[in-house]
Amino acid sequence: MRSIRVVLHFDEDALHPMHAHVCEAPYVEREAILQGHGPADTGTMVLYVEGDADAYEDWLASVPHLESYTLSPGDEAGFFVFLQERLDADDPLVVAFQRENLIVVPPVEFRSDRTIRLSLVGGSGDLQAALDALPEGVTPDVTFVGDFTASVGDRLSERQREAVDAAWDVGYYEVPREAGIEAVAAELDCAISTASDLLRRAESRLVADALDRSR
Repeated sequence: MRSIRVVLHFDEDALHPMHAHVCEAPYVEREAILQGHGPADTGTMVLYVEGDADAYEDWLASVPHLESYTLSPGDEAGFFVFLQERLDADDPLVVAFQRENLIVVPPVEFRSDRTIRLSLVGGSGDLQAALDALPEGVTPDVTFVGDFTASVGDRLSERQREAVDAAWDVGYYEVPREAGIEAVAAELDCAISTASDLLRRAESRLVADALDRSR
């Protein structure tokens, strides 16, 4: 089993209407499918959206293929949307990823720069077949190839995770910083150089994930 992280770059004419809305609306920065399922003609999904909730809800009311939707508060940057929509089972992008030995791992992130970012897990042949079957106007950029990990946290060693946790607790990541690397080392009961090395390695992994870069 292999995993890839891929950025799909869309020509303007190839955008799905909901993705086009993310690109065009000034009140939406990004949108991500966190979970979703359903039969061929109907999809039930949970989205996370960064932007203006009131303006987004006004737009949802005008979308003809939506069966229902509910907005819920999220964090200070975004909110959650639970919706049901009528699906086009013949959508070439959907067809490309509907393979017996292939899984699309959420979140599936829609960005305003006309890209979709997602992870795929499956056999090497199925992964390549999915990329080869992408419709015209969609260009893939594979940013990571390797073994599947379930979350960012799983990519850190236990000791790295302990170091990040300790740094967070002492205020190392506060702005302005409330404690230095000496406090982190004291919390971990290790040398300052060891604490520094653990944090640098953990931060490198986390930044690589955020930037969709392979280390």
